[in-house]
Amino acid sequence: MSNEPIALRQALASFDALWSPRIVTRVNDYDVRVAQVEGEHVWHAHDATDEFFLVLEGELHIALREPAGERTVRLPRGAVFTVPKGTEHKPYAPTRTAILLFEPTGTSSVGDRHERIPAHVDATTGHALES
Repeated sequence: MSNEPIALRQALASFDALWSPRIVTRVNDYDVRVAQVEGEHVWHAHDATDEFFLVLEGELHIALREPAGERTVRLPRGAVFTVPKGTEHKPYAPTRTAILLFEPTGTSSVGDRHERIPAHVDATTGHALES
């Protein structure tokens, strides 16, 4: 990890892969990750942790399966949302979107429970950000 400030715009410009988060820094036992996304992710759940989303550019939709039924939250640029632990969810971006995620180090991008992982989704605990 760097001891220098990190420009998120430059960090996002350093890779093209979709649904493949990069770790920009760590805070205690948490990763701060950025990702570029477009299209659908996969239905999944994180059994032991919440998942925090901040939309930096674009728009993110997150479908949720909750006890009261399914719903979708729409996150425009600048919006934040936390998916509670154990909640099945499926992110979707209608156009190329940049997001920031905050989650415990080692958390899988496809959670603890998930449907079949399509080829365009990177099942990872985050990649190092290249200089």
